[in-house]
Amino acid sequence: MAAAPQEFDSMRLATDAILVPAGLDIARLEQVLDSMHSHVLDEAELYFQLAHEESWSLEDGIVKDGSYSIEQGVGVRAMAGERTGFAYSDDLVLPALEEAARAARAIARHGGDVAAPGARGVRVGLPTGSQRLYVPTDPLVSVADHDKVAFLQSLDVAARKLDPRVRQVMASLAGVHEIVLVMNSAGVLAADVRPLVRVNVSVIMESADGRREQGYVGMGGRYSMAELIANPDVLDLPRQAVHAASVNLEAVPTPAGTMTVVLAGGWPGVMLHEAVGHPLEGDFNRKGTSAFSGRMGEVVANPLCTVVDDGTLARRRGSLNIDDEGTPTRCTTLIEKGVLTGYMQDRLNARLMGVQSTGNGRRESFAHTTLPRMTNTYMLPGPHDPEEIIRSVKRGLYAVNFGGGQVDTTSGKFVFSTSEAYLIEDGRVTRPVKGASLIGSGPEVLQRVTMLGNDLKIDAGVGNCGKEGQTIPVGVGLPTVKVEGLTVGGTG
Repeated sequence: MAAAPQEFDSMRLATDAILVPAGLDIARLEQVLDSMHSHVLDEAELYFQLAHEESWSLEDGIVKDGSYSIEQGVGVRAMAGERTGFAYSDDLVLPALEEAARAARAIARHGGDVAAPGARGVRVGLPTGSQRLYVPTDPLVSVADHDKVAFLQSLDVAARKLDPRVRQVMASLAGVHEIVLVMNSAGVLAADVRPLVRVNVSVIMESADGRREQGYVGMGGRYSMAELIANPDVLDLPRQAVHAASVNLEAVPTPAGTMTVVLAGGWPGVMLHEAVGHPLEGDFNRKGTSAFSGRMGEVVANPLCTVVDDGTLARRRGSLNIDDEGTPTRCTTLIEKGVLTGYMQDRLNARLMGVQSTGNGRRESFAHTTLPRMTNTYMLPGPHDPEEIIRSVKRGLYAVNFGGGQVDTTSGKFVFSTSEAYLIEDGRVTRPVKGASLIGSGPEVLQRVTMLGNDLKIDAGVGNCGKEGQTIPVGVGLPTVKVEGLTVGGTG
């Protein structure tokens, strides 16, 4: 099958960067996969990765840290029933690859399930017309090192000019150039070249009485550092950071109790990600440990709510041309007009549940096995004007930004702390409050949505997701949402 131009470039780049220096080629990889199938397996897989990572960090205009690292290796996976054998090597030579393959096969062999012989087909790559969500380029070489430092220093200067109460400014710039190649015994041969960049600005401000507060913002995506630095939105980051810190300096204690909560669009979607997204991942539902297990086709939310996981948004932090199993990503509808319609699946859990992978098989690196994970998870917009939503609230909380949070996937219960929040009094946003936390459960919150804004926003590109010790980049999004009867933990 003829490959699309993007796929051809990615495959050539992956082969030249990973296989050729190691003295490997596709024929040798096929031999390794065939050797693994000398024992009964459902599937065998090779995952190669080469990642160049760079970061710069400034504190008060001075370079505090600069780093550059190269990571490369191969992960080998053998699957038999529910049993997964996994081994990896950071030594890309044929003997090390063969040893990792033997180890993975041996682990999988000891499973109690009887697997069918793996289907070993023609290597197909991605189909013609497959998605091209970002340019397969190295984002790190587009800007000289001294210009990267000068850029961060300009953010420092801009923040200090905005408010004399600024006492400290921290700015950082990071980028990753990642090349992956996936080959499995089911006939998949795919490659991807993934750029990823991010900038962060943090300020600490001090009031006249000695009180100190922090403001933190950032942005990024899958493009070059040159594009990031040239983006006009970057120039607004110092203002946003100063605004967040100044709001907290003026904040009053949060009243506690049950009240109406309005979630702002954008980053507050992290609550949707944690309280709803994780419980909709395939492994939790296959094992029956999710609050949504066995509820497919049931009404789980207000009919206003449609939730999707979309790995196909161009240049977004959580997007991928292919997942880490070589499956093209897609937009998966999880909840449609309040009805549970889908889970996020990798190949293993999809096979065991008798469905297709949704392109959500992800891993932190070659040294980690694949799990079903989110990409960009968000709620679709509704019919209401955001100002109308605020006006409808007699007394409540307006949550604009979030800090940390904890979620129990089994029960769906969560606790989230806000980093920027305001009281709503008589239909108006009034005083900023500090220390507000939101307490509830994902399924209950979805049922208590009563108004949904028409202003969907995806976060600026700063999200990371942790699961079973693995951290990956993700995106979140939300329109303005009104939730009735949510418990607010306060400080006053």
